[in-house]
Amino acid sequence: MDVVVILNPNAGSAEEMDNLRQRLARQPSLEVWETSGPGDARKLARRAVEGRCRTVVAAGGDGTLNEVLNGLAADFTCSRLGILPLGTGNDFVRSIGIPDDPGEALDVIETGQVRRVDVARADFGGGGGVRHFLNMSAGGFSNAVGEAMDSETKKRWGGLAYALAAVRVLGELEPYETRIVLDRNDVLEMPLYLLLVANARYVASGVPAAPSARLDDGRLELVAFPEMEMGDIAAMIPRTLLGMHEGSERVTVRRARHIEIYSDPPLPLNVDGEACGDTPVTFETLPGVLEVLAPPRENPEDA
Repeated sequence: MDVVVILNPNAGSAEEMDNLRQRLARQPSLEVWETSGPGDARKLARRAVEGRCRTVVAAGGDGTLNEVLNGLAADFTCSRLGILPLGTGNDFVRSIGIPDDPGEALDVIETGQVRRVDVARADFGGGGGVRHFLNMSAGGFSNAVGEAMDSETKKRWGGLAYALAAVRVLGELEPYETRIVLDRNDVLEMPLYLLLVANARYVASGVPAAPSARLDDGRLELVAFPEMEMGDIAAMIPRTLLGMHEGSERVTVRRARHIEIYSDPPLPLNVDGEACGDTPVTFETLPGVLEVLAPPRENPEDA
């Protein structure tokens, strides 16, 4: 097999899906495998790896992309990753420069240009398992905000929906007493409200939560928001929406290859928007292990 497209038929609009199906049908060396439920994209991607497929394309939202990535983790050296964004978030494609229009994204795949990027690995230990991700893991305040947003509001308002939900849950915040170990020797201890471990820049439909993150520097970016007064949090929300929070003395930003996180009470975390497990958790970067079909970087400052 040359190219397999793993398609989530429930992602995107009906018009997008019809147009994409018609165009894919004109590709003789391409097979389309459709998912029918959660976990299918991961299984199908693993099947493609076992069949030595050269290119595996994730056609869907951020959840489909994450499942495909974890299927490719069986052997990252085997297959290149292509992305056809059909969801409402599409945060990773913003960082790597893939168009959010599926037709234009297919043009990128057909061009065949490749970028080599890092993959992040989260190990929840015990029975929590391992999850790979390209974009971001978040815990604390972000989980409460995510629960306060419905999918229709998120689709309509994007980052503004995140801000509105954040304001609604401010009164519910409780800090997590957290211990963070960076590269096995640098220890941070703090009560915190929000923690991000980022491989890429954006979250919540375009919020630049980690604007300094890079996809190919061999490191993850830690962004920690410690306990603070409600008024300070309210003031921080618009700064975060604009990607200006990293300049605040109230926010801790570090880069590391290996990050261990412990907290009391256990801190629930998501990976690329999907709930995965609680602390303790260990994050590490797998430098340059994945080839992604994407436009070339226009300048060294690109992610």
